Amino acid sequence: MTHTPTAIRALLEAHGLEPSRALGQNFVADPNTVRRIARLAGVGPGDRVVEIGAGLGSLTLALVEAGASVTAVEIDRHLLPILEEVVAPHDVTVVPGDAMALDWASVLGPPDPERPWALVANLPYNIATPLVLDLLAGVPQIERMLVMVQREVGERLAARPGQKAYGIPSVKVAWWAAAEVVGRVPPSVFVPAPRVDSALVDVRRRPAPGDDDLRRDVFALVEAGFGQRRKMLRRSLAGLRTPAEIEAAGLRPEARAEELELADWVRLAQGAG
Repeated sequence: MTHTPTAIRALLEAHGLEPSRALGQNFVADPNTVRRIARLAGVGPGDRVVEIGAGLGSLTLALVEAGASVTAVEIDRHLLPILEEVVAPHDVTVVPGDAMALDWASVLGPPDPERPWALVANLPYNIATPLVLDLLAGVPQIERMLVMVQREVGERLAARPGQKAYGIPSVKVAWWAAAEVVGRVPPSVFVPAPRVDSALVDVRRRPAPGDDDLRRDVFALVEAGFGQRRKMLRRSLAGLRTPAEIEAAGLRPEARAEELELADWVRLAQGAG
């Protein structure tokens, strides 16, 4: 039911198309991989799934096969007729548009705790991080995500304090959710094959530790701290927190940003004034 490499190439050739580098198009062309993604996402009959960058429908078909009702978002107007043709027999709604600019309330409807949405997607590498953060910040309808991204991007989204990949995106994701790398995907399953490995990242919402005002304060400190990540906090946060205020939050002024977990940043922000 899902696309093979031969099927992908045939669809593109039949419509006189080639993958767009500008849109970061690398189509998954391995039935086992898309079924694995659907399985890791934990979607099944009755689940509402939104897919961003549906492309030629490879992953879409696997999600349908699992029993999900899919809303497939695609920005490339050249691919839309193919996608609509591929998914026509199935429970799929195709939405043309840019995921970074969509009116998500119109697409997904109001939040419904009884029927939350899951995002399952092979995200274009160039927008993966800002898109995940935007969805966490502004689309509460989406309760969980299983996204395929560039390996380095995935590691940054899910990194913990002390890990090499730990940085600003790691802390920002942690504000809203728990993230974990749950799998790797080699370049060989894509058409065309990218030059990098991909990671599968599971993102699950959890209660945020504070309101939007506190979030803005926390993020300002995080950006300052990691903006000079090799410097001690007393230097990287100079002008924002004094050494005494850092100590009052239970932290060492000699510590570096990469050592602090979300709760540490929250205490630093709450200690102002």
